[in-house]
Formats: sequence, C-alpha cells, structure tokens
Amino acid sequence: MDAVASLKSVVKSYTRGAQRVAVLHGISLTIDSGEFLALMGPSGSGKTTLLNLVAGIDRPDEGEIVVAGELISNLSSRQLTGWRAHHVGLIFQFYNLMPLLTAEENVELPLLLTTLSKAQRRARVRTALHLVGLADRGAHRPAELSGGQQQRVAIARALVADPTLLVCDEPTGDLDRETAEQILDLLQLVNREQGKTIVMVTHDPKAAERASRQLRLDKGQLLDTDTEAAA
Repeated sequence: MDAVASLKSVVKSYTRGAQRVAVLHGISLTIDSGEFLALMGPSGSGKTTLLNLVAGIDRPDEGEIVVAGELISNLSSRQLTGWRAHHVGLIFQFYNLMPLLTAEENVELPLLLTTLSKAQRRARVRTALHLVGLADRGAHRPAELSGGQQQRVAIARALVADPTLLVCDEPTGDLDRETAEQILDLLQLVNREQGKTIVMVTHDPKAAERASRQLRLDKGQLLDTDTEAAA
C-alpha cells in the first residue's frame, strides 16, 4: 500500500513559562492510504500534538513529516494553510460550526478557498450533506440541530473538498453512546466506501475498536508500534 503520511524521528516541545516541555520524543510512523488509525493514550501523552503535526496545523522542532507527497515539515505557515485546504479535512470534538450560518453554508466554507463556481460548490455541498444523512437539513442553523446532527455537518464540511486525509480529534467525545456509535458508523462508511484515510484521536476504547489499527502514546512515545511503523 502507498503511504499517505510518513513521520521520521519527529520531536516537538512547547514553552511553558520559563520551562521547555518536551511533548514528542523521536516519533516515527507510517500511515497507509485507506487506513483508519486510532491514536490512544492518557491526557498529556502527545496525541493531539501528533495529530496537529500530521494535519499541518503545527510544525515539528526536529524530524521530517511527509503527507500526500509533500515534505510539510519544511513549509511556511502560509504554505501550510494552502496545503491543508487541499489535503486535510478536520473534525473536532465540539463541531466548530459557525452559529449564524446554515448547515449548507457551514459545509461550503472550505470550498470558498477554491476556484469552483457557485453552482459547483452547491452541488458538492448537497452531495456531502446527502452522504451524512442530512440532505433535508441544509437550511437549518447549528442551534436547530442536535449534537449528533451538528457533528454530521462537521463531517460533511471535512469531506466536501475531497481531502487526502481526515483528521479527527475526539469526534465522539461530546456525544452520548448511541449518537457516538452512529458517528463512528459514518466514519467507517467513509473509510470503507470512499477509501478515505482517517487518523482519529480518542480516549474511548469502543471508538478505537472501529479503527483498522490502534496505536498508544505515552509520555510522547509510541508504545504499540508495529511492522507498519517507519524505522
């Protein structure tokens, strides 16, 4: 299988007051095309930091990160913004929808950075909302939708630009169990039917079981690296 992402000897620290706090210690990892990877570990283990590095939201102090054929660890902040718009769909725990916009308008937001016509954007938005089962809720604002429906809108927004990679940070963390299972069903469907590569951070073992591979981080190091991990 082709690799969508490859990390080699990645190190990341943050400054906290006068201290330099090391978060990731020489992480090496390969994520294959079409894989559904769950990252688990206790709070402070570096899961979200690793996710942000793969998504091009942050940059490493040391090491190389290649995603979708691009050495993103060397890109400037401006270059990363353009790269993310083409290659990464982001799904968060708290949906991050714009409250004054309708579901359709929220889903359309990533497409405003493209050269697509208004008609093309609308067609893509309708397709994405249909995929997540909300074709009849396009005119509703977030406050008129349940938590599960808002997360479905967020997934449609993440998918609408046809990204290389879906990056999910605790996507079921704010949902009840039944709704969480529905969202995980949807992520599995997107992974299997559309072949989307998904990297998901979760504290929930039941959510992690839906993934095709699980890795555990602890104190900035991968504990369950397997034969697929980069040397």
